[in-house]
Amino acid sequence: MKPLAQRFTVRAPASSANLGPGFDSLGLSLSLFTTLRVTRQSRTEIVPLGPDLAATPADESNYIYRAMQVTARRVGRELPPVRVEIETQVPLARGLGSSAAALVAGLVAANVLLDEALSLEELLDMAAREEGHADNVAAALLGGVAVTTLDKVGTHFVRMEPPAHLGVTVLIPDFELSTSKARAVLPREYSRADTVHALSHAALTVAALSTGRLDLLKHAMQDYVHQIWRAPLVPGLTDVLEGAADHGALSAALSGAGPTVLCFHDAREDTGRLHAFLNGVMRRNGLEGRVLDLPIDLQGVLVSED
Repeated sequence: MKPLAQRFTVRAPASSANLGPGFDSLGLSLSLFTTLRVTRQSRTEIVPLGPDLAATPADESNYIYRAMQVTARRVGRELPPVRVEIETQVPLARGLGSSAAALVAGLVAANVLLDEALSLEELLDMAAREEGHADNVAAALLGGVAVTTLDKVGTHFVRMEPPAHLGVTVLIPDFELSTSKARAVLPREYSRADTVHALSHAALTVAALSTGRLDLLKHAMQDYVHQIWRAPLVPGLTDVLEGAADHGALSAALSGAGPTVLCFHDAREDTGRLHAFLNGVMRRNGLEGRVLDLPIDLQGVLVSED
């Protein structure tokens, strides 16, 4: 067995879940990262870095260290004392998988410390059960597009390469929206018609992404399961869903629980018109925020020795 490095880095990407109709089952990995620098030493230190993490605990109650302890309990061993420095580019509570990136980074870091006792499949199942759904954590672990199910038997997945010319633009508003609040507005039951709509459109979305049929995304990514219910929580969401395709987008969707909104576009084309439209939506709705073109991350979580 290869000797454990005294210091190593774990990098886990952001993600966008659902992609319209794929509620709790489709995820896409995006190139914003949560990074852990882990150093073996005589006592444990947790060191959040940067203004975005200033309010997070600098002790063993930190979410990432608690994630590391989940791996340790699963393996039945104690974590060795370490210094964990935490940095993130993933905005918190914005629908870009910040908790999934933190969870995956913590689980994987602990697995490295514990001699890689768990397989990728075991890490994914553990992460999915901690999150309650597999879409974000699968994308963070695997990169690319992840199609997942979570049931009593286990977590099952297919990882797909995204179409070659699929580009992503995101509108990230400067306000937070908790997943619990966004889930609380969803109905307990759905009609047969809405259920059939969700199943057929989720299937078409996967088929379009797997075959590179970018022209189908506008039709495939329509959703009645969560976006219409969450629209009152996200000013401008309806404007983007209804108007983005007229301004250079292939399709648009609420990213995870929001408030970030994701637009797909053809990466061979200029996004200036789309950016102008999205910035206009923010202005008309009294919002501040950012519009970014983000590369799709193809690698998923990465571990490197320092």
